[in-house]
Amino acid sequence: MPTLPPDQIQVPDRRTRPVVAGVDPDPPEDPPDVSRSRRRRKWGRRLLLAFSGLFVGLPVLLILLGSVLPVWVTSYMLQSPVRPVQHDWVPREQIAEVARRAVVAAEDQKFWDHHGFDVEALQKAYQRNRRGGRIRGGSTISQQTAKNLFLWPGGGYFRKGLEAGLTVAIELAWSKERILEVYLNSAEFGPGVYGVEAAAQRYFGKPAAKLSAFEAARLAAVLPSPRKWRVQAPGRYVQQRAAWIQRQMGYAGRPAPVEDDEPEPPPGEEPGDEGIDGRRGPVVPAVLAPAAPTAEPNEPAPSAPSPPAETDAEPAPAEPPADPPAESPAADTSAAP
Repeated sequence: MPTLPPDQIQVPDRRTRPVVAGVDPDPPEDPPDVSRSRRRRKWGRRLLLAFSGLFVGLPVLLILLGSVLPVWVTSYMLQSPVRPVQHDWVPREQIAEVARRAVVAAEDQKFWDHHGFDVEALQKAYQRNRRGGRIRGGSTISQQTAKNLFLWPGGGYFRKGLEAGLTVAIELAWSKERILEVYLNSAEFGPGVYGVEAAAQRYFGKPAAKLSAFEAARLAAVLPSPRKWRVQAPGRYVQQRAAWIQRQMGYAGRPAPVEDDEPEPPPGEEPGDEGIDGRRGPVVPAVLAPAAPTAEPNEPAPSAPSPPAETDAEPAPAEPPADPPAESPAADTSAAP
């Protein structure tokens, strides 16, 4: 086989692309405006992915840490209008059993059976709200724990969707005992009072481990609306609800042997999502009108005098007063001499 001299051997350059017919080997570069737009979209996608990862990953990380570490601060504590807040974390061993039973009896009697959502309670709440009765949320202790830890007061489908996702994550990562422990340490029992330990010290001057059944029921009675209902000097409805909770605690989650419905609050005291400051709106004092005079039993009611009739005729001149009658001289009654 003949060989070529070294100066005639052509080595292909791998850095060059083969020329294809009809294709420009060196296409023109993009204009500067198009290039900047592409870079912006690229960075926008990266920021969106980073924000999504932080939005999803941070709560998941906090939930995993919360399964073993105390929860010292929550979203609701950071948004509280009262400063400083009162909060003391205590483990479940330092919480009276009656306090645990009272909260379950008051807020979520199927807590130990469901997986984060009480479907039957949600259906009943939906039907009741459609009939125009007192609005009920149907939230479980797991849902309230997720809301207290990560979300904000108020309603809306967006917040409810976040609450549902966080509830699923909490139910998967935590045991029921842990969920109840965190709830008892994060629930609000009064303006700026968070956790059962701080509430027991504030209202009864004792630790949560020494609460009685009566005191635990009183604390649980205000949970739906802790900024409106009071533990100390409670109204009639809070007293009735506390008594109902004590009866429910005796059933230990079993159906009541007799009809024992939860008492209804009077108008104007219904619980609700009241917002950060715990108020629905400004309080406007009533303006009282003066009471109309009441008539005596046997006398007709006084009527207002009617105004004089207006006429076009001129009024008649007033007559001059009559002269007084002349006095007659006194008769001489003396006898003649």
